[in-house]
Amino acid sequence: MEASLIRARSGLRAAATAAPATGIAAAIATPSPSTAAAARHAINRRSRPAAMPATAIARRFSALNRPAPKYPGHVPLTKVERAGMAIGSGIMSLFNPYRADLIATLGEATATPYFIYRLRDAMLAHPTGRRILRLRPRISSKTLSIPALRALPANTVGHAYAAWLDREGVSPDTRSAVRYIDDEECAYVMQRYRECHDFYHALTGLPTVREGEVALKAFEFANTLLPMTGLSMLAVATLKPAERRRFFGVYMPWAVKNGVRSKDIINVFWEEELERDVEDLRRQLGIEQPPDLREIRKREKEEKRRLKEMRAKGF
Repeated sequence: MEASLIRARSGLRAAATAAPATGIAAAIATPSPSTAAAARHAINRRSRPAAMPATAIARRFSALNRPAPKYPGHVPLTKVERAGMAIGSGIMSLFNPYRADLIATLGEATATPYFIYRLRDAMLAHPTGRRILRLRPRISSKTLSIPALRALPANTVGHAYAAWLDREGVSPDTRSAVRYIDDEECAYVMQRYRECHDFYHALTGLPTVREGEVALKAFEFANTLLPMTGLSMLAVATLKPAERRRFFGVYMPWAVKNGVRSKDIINVFWEEELERDVEDLRRQLGIEQPPDLREIRKREKEEKRRLKEMRAKGF
């Protein structure tokens, strides 16, 4: 009896193994076409690399694919473009230091990523600097009345500024707009420095001749640490031997001493100091006026002319 039952069970197992599956068993053993397709799709997804995010598959920043400007006139630059612009403008400005556009380009190309932020932070750390950043005043003949400044007393900041403009034949409208600094606030800081440059001339009395510009750039470098001001000092190599000796003997020591010890001149709200006594402002800032370079050069020219006349007369 037991042997018969065992043989019956073995026969059922063999039949189940040999017979095709039906019903639920058939559905499990033989997947439908749609189920098989879904499985293949899942396998293919696992075998493919993960999809890149939208920002990663975007085209890289290049000269042909610039991001949108962050302020009017802004031109984003690649690192290669910025380096090339710095080198090119630096070399060309050595041969022609009166090219204000080259000096401006050099200043913007070398101000980032650290130096212009340091100058911005110096303004943020000072109450007047913070107010300048908030109000963002501009300096031009439209915002300053030059005739009104000429009418101020001779000892005022405004009169000294107007008198310097007249003596040097300079206009406050010649400062070009900042274009190559990416941060919008830092772009204004550079613009402010650029437009205040003539006030630094008026405060120190240095003229726009090459020797005077090099001396003022040395002062600005000691005070602001902007690389362009330091690189501009290389123009000392283009000075005449007597001018070079005078720079290293007189104006370089003056520039280092006064630039380091004086307060940050970027924080002066010049528009509010126009009626102030200029000597009082110099004392507050800690700036000594250097020897009058234009007067020194005038005396030298007169002396050379006198010696030439004496030689012509046989003396």
